[in-house]
Amino acid sequence: MGELIDLFNRPLVIKITTIVVWILVILITIGFVRKLLKRRIEDAAIRYKAQKGFEIIGYILIILLIIISFTIDDVKDYTIIIGLFTAGLTFTLQELILSVAGSFYIFFVRVYKPGDRIEINGIKGDVIDIDSVYTTIMEMGEWVNSDNYSGRIVKISNAFVFKGPIKNYSMDFPFVWDELNLLITYDSNVVLAKKIVQNIAEEQLSEYTKNSKVKWEEMVERYYIENATIEPTIAIQLTDNWIELNLRYITDFKKRRATKNELYDRIQQAIKKTNTEVSFASTTLQLLKIPEVEISLKK
Repeated sequence: MGELIDLFNRPLVIKITTIVVWILVILITIGFVRKLLKRRIEDAAIRYKAQKGFEIIGYILIILLIIISFTIDDVKDYTIIIGLFTAGLTFTLQELILSVAGSFYIFFVRVYKPGDRIEINGIKGDVIDIDSVYTTIMEMGEWVNSDNYSGRIVKISNAFVFKGPIKNYSMDFPFVWDELNLLITYDSNVVLAKKIVQNIAEEQLSEYTKNSKVKWEEMVERYYIENATIEPTIAIQLTDNWIELNLRYITDFKKRRATKNELYDRIQQAIKKTNTEVSFASTTLQLLKIPEVEISLKK
């Protein structure tokens, strides 16, 4: 019992105990302030930024507290103990430390932010929250076609920002290129078909084209990147069965599916009005001759 009392009377043990108590106080304060801000601030964007800002300040205070506690006195007596403790703690909590470092990297380098559509570690979706350890994503795809929510909420460790590529669909340039393939027969009027598709695309996508040009000019000024064609373009490919018209266009990253649906709908209505001058192609099977079959009946 006496040895235990002597242990807790040592300056180093007292100092470490004091640090742990202060860390707990800071963490409890962070949690209390987060709940307080959630009740007091109605605007979601302002509330989120305020909560994250206070959380970052709390972690900075913890780091400063540890640094100051072990540097204000002579550190020679504690070198071995601190070294072993730090090495063991780092090895045990390496994933957590990397996640916390990843959160700082995300915020300060602007890798992505809430509201961005990203793909990370093979998971695609919209970022709905970023905390000090995890990024929360509303998942897309999997068993659901196109850019639709699957309904699952996925938490990904912030450490993944250091482990692989991050695909951001909306940062700096909130538009994506998409393609639409139209199959027509060889006896169709190809010139008329191209004109129909081009006119509908230019009319339907005029707003996207106009807005994306401004954003793309900013991209060219900011990054080492070549200029690109923003307007809708059509390319023709000849196959064994039909003529393929490939329409390449730009659209909002959140409206890719809706845009393609609207284009298909308007194009098929316009082609129907050509009175078979332009016809959709499909895989067909032509029978040249029915083979003769001899049947003999025996009593």
